[in-house]
Amino acid sequence: MDFLSHQSIPAILKVNARQFAKKTAVSFKKQGVFLSLTYEEFYERVLMLARGLVKVGLKPEDPVCIFSENRLGWAISDFGIQSARGIPVPIYATNTGKQAAYIINHCGAKIVFVSTKAQYEKLLEVRDEIPGVELVISYERFIGDRSFPVYTQYQLSEAGEPLLPEEKVEIERMIDQIAQQDLITIIYTSGTTGVPKGVMLTQYNIMSNAQIGLKQLGALKDQETFLSFLPLSHVLERTAGYYATLLSGQHVAFAEDVKKVMENMVEVQPTWMVSVPRLFEKIYSRVHENAHQLSPLRRSIFHRALQVGRDYANKKYVDGQVDGLLAMQYRLYDRLVFRKIRDRFGGRLRGFICGGAPLDRTINEFMWAIGLPVFNGYGLTETSPALTLCNLGAVRFDSVGKPLAMTELKLAEDGELLVKGPQVMRGYYKSEEKTAEIFSDGWLKTGDIARIDENGFVYIVDRKKEIIVTAGGKNIAPQPIENELKLDKYISQAIVFGDRKPYLVALLNPNLERLIDWSREEELDYLDTDELVKSNRVRALYTERIAELNKNLPPYATIKEFVLIPGEFTIEGGELTPTLKLKRKEIYNKYKEMVDQMYMKKGNGLVFQTTSTDGEKK
Repeated sequence: MDFLSHQSIPAILKVNARQFAKKTAVSFKKQGVFLSLTYEEFYERVLMLARGLVKVGLKPEDPVCIFSENRLGWAISDFGIQSARGIPVPIYATNTGKQAAYIINHCGAKIVFVSTKAQYEKLLEVRDEIPGVELVISYERFIGDRSFPVYTQYQLSEAGEPLLPEEKVEIERMIDQIAQQDLITIIYTSGTTGVPKGVMLTQYNIMSNAQIGLKQLGALKDQETFLSFLPLSHVLERTAGYYATLLSGQHVAFAEDVKKVMENMVEVQPTWMVSVPRLFEKIYSRVHENAHQLSPLRRSIFHRALQVGRDYANKKYVDGQVDGLLAMQYRLYDRLVFRKIRDRFGGRLRGFICGGAPLDRTINEFMWAIGLPVFNGYGLTETSPALTLCNLGAVRFDSVGKPLAMTELKLAEDGELLVKGPQVMRGYYKSEEKTAEIFSDGWLKTGDIARIDENGFVYIVDRKKEIIVTAGGKNIAPQPIENELKLDKYISQAIVFGDRKPYLVALLNPNLERLIDWSREEELDYLDTDELVKSNRVRALYTERIAELNKNLPPYATIKEFVLIPGEFTIEGGELTPTLKLKRKEIYNKYKEMVDQMYMKKGNGLVFQTTSTDGEKK
């Protein structure tokens, strides 16, 4: 379908509701069972909600907030608000009440959708700070406070009352009035570098990005299922995993929870998923963990299979040619090893679309080797989001692919990537100053340092603001070093610091499963994980692992000191964004004392410290 022959995303849904009337549009889990709605049924729910919003006074271009995790209600709200000509403004489900209040007040929303009582209670706590909110709508039924009444989406939609023909005509007339240059959403950035900014994206921005992205990726089959687990509040999932899927007549299944993604993959058997690198890091770690438990013979077969898989992936997808013997070896190991791995993830996956943060080359190559290709891309909230994307005919395992059609890229003198294209935002909401700052002669400044090779492949070096400049004047990109650290079987997460300092230091989360296995083999005695990581033998283990990494780095980029932190960085702990990127500023502030103390050492060799998950030195 040519998306751009239509004026809006709701207009395409209207067509699809007729063309794919009985085809499954969305699936969701309720009381332990996945249920579904056809395109016809989903569209009916959307129109009912739009009817209700019009009745309570929603006017064209009124912002409406959605404070929810991924679920059916989110999707109905989103399309319903658009169909009533409002502007959906998502709020991450992990946000606090105060964070939500800022967005609600800044955009001026009078109506807020919430998913659960827990989200409602966040708003109730800041009720005095959001005086403009007139109506709260919940996807679940519960009793709210008398001073802050809440209604259900079912009630607002008057779901028990079928749409009258004249009501449907009226809502569809409103849909027909939506223009390509109208705002489809205002998405507030995560605010990791300051106050969140409201990114204004148009119907044309999103539709063009979805259509061009799908074309660059390659044709979809007639029956595709996308499992949606990244927050729909984030533009990557919203455009690539949700809009692109529904606009092309495919099936979106909403995962129960981020923590149940692996389980849901087996249940739903998706063919495609959108993800960030953290999922692939976990898959890489889990597969290697399982291989570690195999007998010596089977472990040897696994490692041989991986070597053949890597050779095959490079020959076929990078070089574009595979000799017969290698292809035959790969088919053998695919039956013996890789097919069994894929079955653990549903068995039908054709590929992943990856963005949000750099994906390590080793992990990307591993995913292609086992037959779960990752189509790496790059973009920003401000660009709807995709600017580049790999495809089967254009793969480099350390690249984010080539520019999308109609997208122009160039490098500034300092290496910053500058862009123009149909996906570039209108600007920041109520902030002409910030809008002017991000544009230079019509080019949007991405804030990322990049390089572009002679074949047009784009490589992201690091965030411009995250480049470390040491006291000795050396410029160091921390993310490649962090990715190398995370490849170590005893390290789960890592973050490197060293800006304006004499050397680099690191905070490390151990891979506790691996470390506990090692401790059994070494017959260590300990009461809990805090005591385990304080063991002198554990200190020696990690000192040795970091020393091995340092051998492959130039002297100025080696890790001189590190702190081991039990547990993992989390969204709840404030260390990760909702899309699982490291919040460097927050992590530094939380562990500032530990980081600063590492610079009180002389830096002569590795110094090992440990800390509890609350930042208290041990």
